[in-house]
Amino acid sequence: MSDLELIDSHCHLIFENFENDLEDVILRLRSRGVKKLVHACCELTEIPKLKKISHEFNEIYYSVGLHPLEAKKWELSSKSLLRRSALEDRRVVAIGELGLDFFKNENKIQQIDALIPQMELAYEIELPVIIHCRDAASEMIKICSDLSKKGKCPGGVLHCWTGTPNEMKQFLDLGFYISFSGIVTFPKAHEIRECAKIVPKDKYLIETDSPFLAPVPHRGKRNEPAFVENVANCMAGLRSTELTTIAEESSKNAEDLFKFDLLRRHNSC
Repeated sequence: MSDLELIDSHCHLIFENFENDLEDVILRLRSRGVKKLVHACCELTEIPKLKKISHEFNEIYYSVGLHPLEAKKWELSSKSLLRRSALEDRRVVAIGELGLDFFKNENKIQQIDALIPQMELAYEIELPVIIHCRDAASEMIKICSDLSKKGKCPGGVLHCWTGTPNEMKQFLDLGFYISFSGIVTFPKAHEIRECAKIVPKDKYLIETDSPFLAPVPHRGKRNEPAFVENVANCMAGLRSTELTTIAEESSKNAEDLFKFDLLRRHNSC
């Protein structure tokens, strides 16, 4: 058993490639010191499954939301469904993953139409957002800045960071956390590794984004939460500090952002 205490701030475990060995995956993450994980939601149909496994395994918390690549599935009733799902289960710690993705899809207006109501909901019910942002930093910064000027921008995290140091600074200035995935272990990911070196110690998280983006030395394999230790170890090297320091700092930041086990009370759904 590991003496470390780690939090995988973003993963996906209900995909088909985990169907046959989820219990083994849980045993392995426990053996590597992963005390909590946040299972990100990509579409509304996933919510019942996420609720089920979060009550089966004590380490699992989850978000509810619609991924930008699923934006075409946003409906008038979606916001109410997300509100109800978030308020009825204290294992829900965030709204998302939401955001913008102009790398794989160019339906900008449709993505924004799904994004804004989710950002508004997170602010209304006092939950952080998990933001997916790919090839869309300037637009995402503008949206967050506009909400911030109105005093209605929720807190949150830019997950699986792939931006530049300058883009990171702009998101940090808006109060967001930055989460580093297995990509930070890739030797040629120069800008991401530079971001990892300079991000403030109270503003970063670590994640696996399982089953994607397995870190070195597991590249080419299915990623899983146990491998978050490899991300932490790489961060320690980049920041010239100890692995235990990265574990402590990133875990505290995740606790501060997601407020695990906080009993949230709201008037109604």
